Amino acid sequence: MRVRLLILAACTALLAACAGQPPSGEPEDGPSNIGLKASDVKDALPRAEPRARYGNHSPYEVFGKTYTVLPASSGYRERGTASWYGSKFHGRRTSSGEPYDMHLATAAHKTLPLPTYAEVTNLDNGLKVVVKINDRGPFKDDRIIDLSYGAALRLGMTGTGTARVEVRAIDVGGGGEIADTRPANAVPSDTWLQAGAYARRDGAKKLARALEDADLKPVSIRDGDGLYRVWLGPFASAAEAASVVARAIELGFDRPHTVKR
Repeated sequence: MRVRLLILAACTALLAACAGQPPSGEPEDGPSNIGLKASDVKDALPRAEPRARYGNHSPYEVFGKTYTVLPASSGYRERGTASWYGSKFHGRRTSSGEPYDMHLATAAHKTLPLPTYAEVTNLDNGLKVVVKINDRGPFKDDRIIDLSYGAALRLGMTGTGTARVEVRAIDVGGGGEIADTRPANAVPSDTWLQAGAYARRDGAKKLARALEDADLKPVSIRDGDGLYRVWLGPFASAAEAASVVARAIELGFDRPHTVKR
């Protein structure tokens, strides 16, 4: 059973369960149920970011073993075995504090700073994916990285569970966003979702606040034709938008639908 951990900021900087190990009796980990395809999963867009508030305490201990977070990711390259994690942890907090989204290209690593962007190559078939490392794990000696279900789908390894990979950290430089290094077909699609429409602005504002409180963002209100429409987005890929739709339904909101700006 995979264990995700969240390093909480405290005076003692203790390590605690992050994506929260699910209680016994929950179903085993598995794939997405939204019919996700490899082509739906876009590369993470590398950009300069400050270190996450959570997940970078060093050294830290898990299962009696001590791990030291690297001072920087620049120059990191390693080969080894990758695994993946999916539905059991979807929506739970990662070590960095971000919610885990199994449909996006993310990953967990034991020692790289959070966040780190990295290119992962499946050495058995040559497939590649760029991921954002925002979680800690996998805490097994024979594994070097734990990929999101979406990233594993891109590498063609969801059926085998593990694969031989090379992980290469991407140097984003200092400050500001770097140029988009993704393939042309991975350019953001500027996808928007409409969560509701109201005749009065008060109703739209109430829904917008509820969506924000549920961490469904970004939210905006568009008015026109006598209606106040609550929009979510823009999202960079169909996979990201589909994940928000699934999350909204799970939380009890009406199903958002795709709209054109």
